[in-house]
Amino acid sequence: MSNASILVVDDELGIRSTIHDILTDEGYSVEVAADAREARTHYRADNLDLVLLDIWMPDTDGISLLKEWSNDNGLKCPVVVMSGHGTVETAVEATRLGAVDFIEKPLSLEQLLSTVQAALMTSPSGGALPVDASVSRGHVEIPMGKSPLIRAVCEQARKIARQKGPVLIAGEAGSGRDLFGQYIHSQGERPRAPFILVSGAALTDNNAVDQLIGHGGVKGYEQGYLRKAAGGTLFISELQELGSAAQSYLLGVVEHGVYTPPGKTQPEPCTARIMASVQRTASNGLRADLLAAMGVMQLSIPPLREYSEDIPELLRQYVHALVTDEGLRYRRFGVPVQNRLRNYPWPGNLRELKNLVRRLLMQNSAAEVSLRELETALEPTVDGSEALIRQDILSLPMREAREQFERIYLTQQLALCGGKVGKLAERVGMERTHLYRKLRALGVDFGQGNEL
Repeated sequence: MSNASILVVDDELGIRSTIHDILTDEGYSVEVAADAREARTHYRADNLDLVLLDIWMPDTDGISLLKEWSNDNGLKCPVVVMSGHGTVETAVEATRLGAVDFIEKPLSLEQLLSTVQAALMTSPSGGALPVDASVSRGHVEIPMGKSPLIRAVCEQARKIARQKGPVLIAGEAGSGRDLFGQYIHSQGERPRAPFILVSGAALTDNNAVDQLIGHGGVKGYEQGYLRKAAGGTLFISELQELGSAAQSYLLGVVEHGVYTPPGKTQPEPCTARIMASVQRTASNGLRADLLAAMGVMQLSIPPLREYSEDIPELLRQYVHALVTDEGLRYRRFGVPVQNRLRNYPWPGNLRELKNLVRRLLMQNSAAEVSLRELETALEPTVDGSEALIRQDILSLPMREAREQFERIYLTQQLALCGGKVGKLAERVGMERTHLYRKLRALGVDFGQGNEL
């Protein structure tokens, strides 16, 4: 909605002017209001598509104004709440009153634009557009953060979205590759077109062609994924799980841009953009020519441990979503807990973090998550024997505490390096000979660790 009408409500002139200029440059029609009185006037008189509403204002605060509008026959357009002193409680309250999102100041350009676009994809009542099990046309849940690393990835994703052709997204399991695929789709020319997500394991050598181009079934002809995704995106998750025959057929479609539907003698253009995800360490078995064809445009998703400074922001996002969408009870994650999570290696990445938050919110426990409770809930280490860092480490003598930390740290890091000591040495910044001695002294089993 490049010509959408947006109202910006903020008592700070600098912020109003900056948001006005940014959104105007993006092609939106923008009005501004300095307080609740002006906001009411615009809200009643203008045909608005979106309101960006600050919480802290001199006359009437944004939450009260949002409640006022919500009680007046419901909101007539989506509302995004902004605050420089945001808390999860405020975000939850705003959502309960009908806001579609909550963003914190200072606003980043990337977060502002992506939030505005996602909000404009929601219905006037504030609810998300209908979403099929495998087809998405509405709001995109994208892991947002303020770290330079994630901002750079989002910027690269937007550049890819403006291009045409296949896309390969690489990263570890659970790192959000599918979400970034949806984000690229949402930033393209046709964000409301179908987004079809297919597991690579579901496209076997026996059924891949039928699944892709369609086939006759008990209910008659069934469309294939290429037709269902026409004009939009077909995303194949875990490309390395495709069999050889499936890879061969997909390569032909990617290279030639056509396919022949059942019952037809002439090929027709493939109008779906094909994207796929692959694990960095699991590309063996993939045809080199398929990788080359799919990898003309590539996006590399970093593991969560490389941008752990975004953990507090991700916690806010996941708590907000789980309380709102799944009706779970809100619980507070204090600074000590957040700090512990920032120093956890996250072998399961974003998926592990969200599942952890869900488990902790589901527990009928205190209003605030404790460190002891967190240690119990954290994923076990590789051998399942103990949490990554035990809570009683501070009760040990320094030498024993250091040895325990080094043993668990190196065991976990070795697992993340696939058991390769060469990679481990590079990862932890140690000379390999010294690292071998250290592993033996600590009793860490590195098996075939002498391999590169």
